[in-house]
Amino acid sequence: MNKLRVLFLALISIVVLSACGNNEKVKIGISGTDTTVWDFVAEKAKKEGIDIEIVSFNDYVQPNTALADGDIDANAFQTVAYFDEFIKERDLDLVPIATTNLAPMGIYSNKIKDLSELKDGDTIALPNDVSNQGRALMLLEEAGVIKLVDNYNGLDSIEDAIVENKKKIIFKEVAPAQIPRTLDDVTAGAINNGIASDAGFDIQNDSIFLEDDTATPYVNIIAVRAEDKDDETLNRIAELFQEDDTKQLILDTYGGSLIPTFIPLEDIGW
Repeated sequence: MNKLRVLFLALISIVVLSACGNNEKVKIGISGTDTTVWDFVAEKAKKEGIDIEIVSFNDYVQPNTALADGDIDANAFQTVAYFDEFIKERDLDLVPIATTNLAPMGIYSNKIKDLSELKDGDTIALPNDVSNQGRALMLLEEAGVIKLVDNYNGLDSIEDAIVENKKKIIFKEVAPAQIPRTLDDVTAGAINNGIASDAGFDIQNDSIFLEDDTATPYVNIIAVRAEDKDDETLNRIAELFQEDDTKQLILDTYGGSLIPTFIPLEDIGW
């Protein structure tokens, strides 16, 4: 009888261990080191048997190439404008499955406190990738620094985009992650939210001009391979991200420097 009891307990242990080991594992790529929101979503997912591994990249290229290559299962780091241009240029079969937030781009400077202080011939550093550069140009137009062609598509070169530059501002194209390091050498720079955070900036207080939530082309998305767009686990993760408690966490944690923007994919052209 004792032998049977031992055998029974052993079988139960095997079943329990097997069940614990059957959690579905999902790798999600992000850019930068701030995992606050995804750690929160991962805790919720874990309760449903989904183990999320967050994979951090230090640029805006690898998260998409890693996804296309199957090294990760999804990514969440980019605006829809950047995504659309990137997959077209690289011919990648990726699609968005949900929107997440707006990470406002800002203008930062170590030399001036307001863009009205710009002098003739000053230099502004811009991201050297097409979509973020277009975003920066539109931000500078909103701030009254330049004027762009009518119906600017966000993709034209600096020379083709600008029709008025009264102060003859010089624009220096720089890799996005390097712009914080150039601020001693230029008058100001347009810096993406995540890069600014990693560089130690307080988004709300250190920026001298900041994007607002009307910039819908720059809403961030969760992207997957097209073949996985209907995957139940990945779509459940997207749902967990868009729940009210995640929204509240973003509002409480970032105080407006990250804006939860859960809008339908149709609203961003998908």
